[in-house]
Amino acid sequence: MSALPTEIRPYFRTMQQRDIDKVIDIERRVYEFPWSLGIFQDCIRIGYVCRVFESQSDIIGYGIMSVSSGECHILNVCVAPDYQGRGLGRLMVDRLTMIAKRNKVRIAFLEVRLSNERAFELYSGMGFNEIGRREDYYPATGGARESALVLAKMLS
Repeated sequence: MSALPTEIRPYFRTMQQRDIDKVIDIERRVYEFPWSLGIFQDCIRIGYVCRVFESQSDIIGYGIMSVSSGECHILNVCVAPDYQGRGLGRLMVDRLTMIAKRNKVRIAFLEVRLSNERAFELYSGMGFNEIGRREDYYPATGGARESALVLAKMLS
């Protein structure tokens, strides 16, 4: 993992309803097809693991994960554009999988767009392996759909 600059000391904490506006702002700046307000609210409401990185009273990244029956599914990991490339995505995945291990999770799953080579390299470098594909999983430009790689990592 790349070392974080000393000026970035992110505080890892539970996402609150009051964080959603900042989270959505990051989501919209990073993704062409962002999650809606309702999706984020539902994730908090139903008890998914929802965490943020906060630095100097600003949200700079977040992660969302579901945990059930010895498995977890990392649903969303995102870092604000100004903070990308500094190891925060890797740190968020590390923190989420630590929570999963504490909850006796044996295996972690996630999906990544076929076109998102940067994320695929991050996840494969962290020990996630391709186990399948989901055809036409993500929305794409012009009404098209893009397939996803399904990745998994044993945690225990």
